[in-house]
Order: sequence, then structure tokens, then C-alpha cells
Amino acid sequence: MFAFSSHASRITFPNPRGLSVIAIVDYGLGNLKSVKSACDRLGVEAAVTSDAAAILGADGVIFPGVGAFQRAMQNLGTLGLVEPLRQVAASGTPFLGICLGLQLLFAESSEHGQHEGLGIIPGRVVRFEAGDLKVPHMGWNQVRQERPSPLFEGIRDETFFYFAHSYYAQPADSAVVIGSTQYGVRYASAVRQGSVFATQFHPEKSGPTGLRMLENFCGLCAKL
Repeated sequence: MFAFSSHASRITFPNPRGLSVIAIVDYGLGNLKSVKSACDRLGVEAAVTSDAAAILGADGVIFPGVGAFQRAMQNLGTLGLVEPLRQVAASGTPFLGICLGLQLLFAESSEHGQHEGLGIIPGRVVRFEAGDLKVPHMGWNQVRQERPSPLFEGIRDETFFYFAHSYYAQPADSAVVIGSTQYGVRYASAVRQGSVFATQFHPEKSGPTGLRMLENFCGLCAKL
């Protein structure tokens, strides 16, 4: 299915048009169809895969997710994807986590106990306090741009994106926060560490603005 390049550690997807190729990570909990559909609408070569070598060999990686933190880490372990994801995140390859894919980048989560994450970004994942809030946080909410980022190119500040989550990330270093959202507390809804980007919201479900954000990310992949 895949062809090896001249570098033994990298493989490339069949790609007769010579475009950059995005690997969409499949670990059994991702919102894969809508992410792939969004890439197709943008004319981006994207392949859904759980193959570690394919992920390491891609020009960019999208890491979506919907579901429980613990089960996600178990699935990643079973598929042998924990170390490859850490490697690709450290390699400089553009990487985009979405929803649960953002949370898994952090060191630990308190969802149904304490569970270790990928540890790519220092910090932890915690649950929204109940109070008057409806949990999960579902629907449209604004994202305040905390610092310039290529993800936000052409997107105005305080734009609405679509959310669906009960837990949120608390980065150890506020410098990684590129976007924040108010829901009882003001929390990190978009982060960046080097070539690793992640959003708590779903760009693929956020209409034309979300498509623009995905287009911005794919543009980073094309610049490699």
C-alpha cells in the first residue's frame, strides 16, 4: 500500500500529483470521516491510517479524537502509536490535535481517575466544575486569539467555533496558549508548541472558518 522512500525510516503515500500528504491518525476514537471530508473539500491529499511508518513519513499529521482519555491511550498503546506520535511531534513535522487529540498531548488527565497522556506538552487535563454550567460544553463559543499564530491567519479574533467536551487542558506554561475560551473559566482552547498545534474545538465542524483554519494548517505542511 505504501512505497518506501530512499530514507529507510520514512515512507511516502502513493501520490501521483506530487502534493504534500496528510496522515489522519486512526486509533478507533477519531472523528475521521468529517476530517477526511474537510481535507477532500480543500483538495488536500489525506489518508486515514493507523500505520506508524506512514504517520512518521507524512508531510503533516492530524490527530483527531472523540471519547474517553483512558481508552484512547489504551488504543494508542495497542496499536504501537505512542512513541511514533511522540517522535513525529518532536520531528518538526506539522502536527494538529483536535478535541481529544489536544488533551492526549498533555502529561495527564483526571478523567475517571489519573491517567498518563503522551506528555508532549507539560500540563494536565481537568473537568469543568459543575455549578450552573452544562457539562459537557457543547455548541458554538468564541475563541480569543492570545498571540499570533499561522492557524489564525485570515480569521478574525473572537470568532465562533464548535465545541463538544467535558474536560479541558491546563498547560504548565501559558506561553503555549494561542487561543482561549470562556466557559465558567477562561481556558486554553488552542495551543502551540513548536510545530505542534492543537484545538479543543472542531475546525472540521466549524463551517467556512474552520475550513480556513484547516487550510492554514495544510499550508504549513506544503512549505516543508
